[in-house]
Amino acid sequence: MKSHDCHVFTECLLLIAFRSLPNFVWSVLAELSQFLEDLYSNTLRTEDVVRMQENISIIICIFERIFPPAFFDSMENLVIHFPIEVLLDGLVHYCWMYPFER
Repeated sequence: MKSHDCHVFTECLLLIAFRSLPNFVWSVLAELSQFLEDLYSNTLRTEDVVRMQENISIIICIFERIFPPAFFDSMENLVIHFPIEVLLDGLVHYCWMYPFER
């Protein structure tokens, strides 16, 4: 998948596709989806990004309690670095590679 497809899947379709899972699994996926939706927004305040940085580590810890260790590779842990990159680089949509992938 290209990055735009992955973006749409994680932000929008993930919740619909996995709604039949148990509630404790689905709620963590919903938190991850909400985190990504907040991260991709057009306006962000610094205190919101700091709050998101604290929350994503909790979300990843809950993921590690639910899913087996074989589920995780380096890609699942990259989301921990997203709020730091937002603080350093600015809004995410300025760093997207969508125009260059076309």
